[in-house]
Parts: sequence; structure tokens; C-alpha cells
Amino acid sequence: MSQSDPTDHALAAIASILDQPLEPPRETEKPAADAKPAVPPPLPSPPPLDTPPPPLTPAMASTDGDDYSKLGPGPLAAIRFKWTARRTPNGDYFVDETIGENSAPIISGPMTRDAAIKMVDEREAEARHRFEQLRHEMTGRAAAADLVRKGAGEA
Repeated sequence: MSQSDPTDHALAAIASILDQPLEPPRETEKPAADAKPAVPPPLPSPPPLDTPPPPLTPAMASTDGDDYSKLGPGPLAAIRFKWTARRTPNGDYFVDETIGENSAPIISGPMTRDAAIKMVDEREAEARHRFEQLRHEMTGRAAAADLVRKGAGEA
């Protein structure tokens, strides 16, 4: 029996939320002749894919005594991963992996200090890579939807 990776579950949840179809525009009341229609400000265009984006969260690696921790990427603290390597009184190290601030940790160990730090670094790098893949996919979908909308307006 294999244990599923919590990163996969969180990214799947984000993707399913963002993968919802857009609602068709609703009919609005026509403004009176003397009233000015409200116009929202234009949305900023996404950066080109070859330009690395600024990080959404600062790269966090904190060392507190024998503990070492990192935060994963993402705009929502409720689904952000945190990995903490901690030392027990007998000298073993364990890695606690949590999603959000109030979840129960998934605990891995015992292991050496170097193995615990390596695991934290690898998990954070993997989560950042998956997040960037998802972000690029969503940016591509948004660009494709804009092209479809623009093309529909010209027909």
C-alpha cells in the first residue's frame, strides 16, 4: 500500500478550482442617458513565459537551534506546505510535513541530520517545480481563453 503525496492533492485541488468554466456574461441594465457606465481598470498582462516571475512567497529556510524548516510556494496560506526537520532528545531527526497552519503533520523518520535537511530541501524544490508547472499551465489557458474571446468578438 503506497502513501499518496500530499503535494499532489493540494495541486489537484487548486487546479480543479481554477479549471471551472467561465460563466457567460449576464445581461446588464442599460444605463440612463446621462449616467456614465462603470468601466473596470484593465487587467495587467502576464509576464512572458521566458521571464522568471517574482516569487509569490519569499524563499524561506529558517534554522532554529536543531530545527530546519521551509515553506512551499503559493498564494494561499491555507494550502501552503511546510517542512520542518526537528531533532529529538535522543539525537534522531524527524521531518514534519504540514499543509496549512492547522493540519496534523505527516512525520518521516528517524534519520540523520543531513538526510532530514536533504528531504526538506528536495520536497520544497519539488513543490516549487510543480507549482511553476501549474502556474504556466493556467497562464496558457488564460491566454487561450483571451484569444477565443477576441476571435468571437470579430466574427
